[in-house]
Amino acid sequence: MRRVRALRKLALGATAAALAFGRASAFAWAKHGTAYTSRGVYNEGHAGSCGGGSCSHAGGVVGPYGGVATNTGTVTRNAPGQFSNSGTATGRYGNSVQHAGDTSCAGGTCSHTGTLTGPDGKTASTPGEVTKTGAGQYSSSGSVTGANGNTVNHSASTNCAGASCSRSGTATGSDGGTVTHSGTATRVAPGVVTTSSSVTGTHGNTVSSHGTVVSTGVVATGGTTVVVAPKPVYVPPPAPVVVAPNPVVYVPPPPPPAVVVAPKPVAYVAPPVVYVAPRRVRQCGCRHIGSAGCMCPHHWS
Repeated sequence: MRRVRALRKLALGATAAALAFGRASAFAWAKHGTAYTSRGVYNEGHAGSCGGGSCSHAGGVVGPYGGVATNTGTVTRNAPGQFSNSGTATGRYGNSVQHAGDTSCAGGTCSHTGTLTGPDGKTASTPGEVTKTGAGQYSSSGSVTGANGNTVNHSASTNCAGASCSRSGTATGSDGGTVTHSGTATRVAPGVVTTSSSVTGTHGNTVSSHGTVVSTGVVATGGTTVVVAPKPVYVPPPAPVVVAPNPVVYVPPPPPPAVVVAPKPVAYVAPPVVYVAPRRVRQCGCRHIGSAGCMCPHHWS
């Protein structure tokens, strides 16, 4: 409930800012939507108005844990086919990115050059172009080059027929990782457009979102204010580029070879065997022994 209140407050503030931009606005719109991700649900509110050759917008996103990110900006028509834009995107922690650019349209093609400046002063360039290739058929291409020199190239095509437009495209990072994105916009009632989109990252994770755009026009004729609901022209913005770095796999070094130290052989030295012959004792076998000893030399035993 707190997130919804914060979103409503943000959307109302954006609407008030947009309407205050030009009280004699010829065109005004408001948008709300929901994005479903693996990290949770994100709610979005946006509003804008046009008048006096300029359009301004303000809005934001509320994350699943209550964090709020905002985005404001202005687009001004300087001359036929010449436009300039500027704005600020602020994250949930207060860090801001300034964006500015110029667009020139001629012969069915609009070319854009722009820059992004982060809170640390580093910049990224964002050139691109959109070309009308046929009735209701458009193609776009561009790139984003960061301060470190890494470049992400993106291309897309848009087809419109009846009350619906569909869009699909890819973004390829400097490491070859590819992100695909697609979306649709359908006019379901005067001044009401429903949108849906999905983005699939390099690891197969998909983020999908659904929203509604409501627009109204005000035309002054002879002192009478007439409310007109014009048919909005849907120009889908480029999908966010999610280039996941290649995972770092730790491969432990092979263990050192086991060293087997054989024990010193113990030599067995047998003690010498000394044979001592028994002393032979002569015994007399005579029956009669004289005073001089045995008198029977032929009976030794």
